[in-house]
Parts: sequence; structure tokens; C-alpha cells
Amino acid sequence: MPFWVLILDYALGVIMWTLLGRSAMSIFQREDSNFFFMRMFVLATNPIIRLFKIITPSFLLPIMVPLYVAWFFYMFRFYFMPWVLGYSVMGMLSFPLESELTHFLTNIFKKQF
Repeated sequence: MPFWVLILDYALGVIMWTLLGRSAMSIFQREDSNFFFMRMFVLATNPIIRLFKIITPSFLLPIMVPLYVAWFFYMFRFYFMPWVLGYSVMGMLSFPLESELTHFLTNIFKKQF
């Protein structure tokens, strides 16, 4: 697998999961909260959300906006990346970031049991 593909997928995956984290954290915290993790999620994702403001529907609740933007990153990673890599089958483990994490966790739990 080309190195640039891994870098691109890891970057898109981190952005997507950070947006999902912000959306999940918004259930429990306000955006202007002093909680460190919430501030980190807001600071990291605000520039991305601003980029997508043009295509974000105005009727969405504020808690749903990061989820909506994360959906674009998911769709790009799910459909475009496997096509670039030449995969004939698309699936969750065709994502290099999640595939590496799955293999890592599998190895950890195999050693414990």
C-alpha cells in the first residue's frame, strides 16, 4: 500500500473520529464548557465545520452539525479510498486506520486469554 494513501486515510480518519467525539461529547457538555476534552474537540473541529458551513443545512441542530460533517469524511473514506487502492470489496476493515487498530486490539486480547 502506498505511503501517501496511509497518511491520507489516517488524517481523514482522525478528523472523522474527532468530529464524532465532539458530537458524542456534546450530549454531556456544552460547547463553551471548561472541560479540557470538550475544549479540545471544539478547537480541533471548528475550522473543519466552518469549511463545510456552505453545504450544511441550516435546519440541523447544532449537536448534529459535527455528525453531518463526519458523514462526508466517512463516505469519502468508504467509497473513494477503496477505489483508489483497487479493492474489489468495500468494508469496515478496508480502512487502514481501523484495520490497524483492530489488529492491535486483537493481539492484545489474544495474549491475555
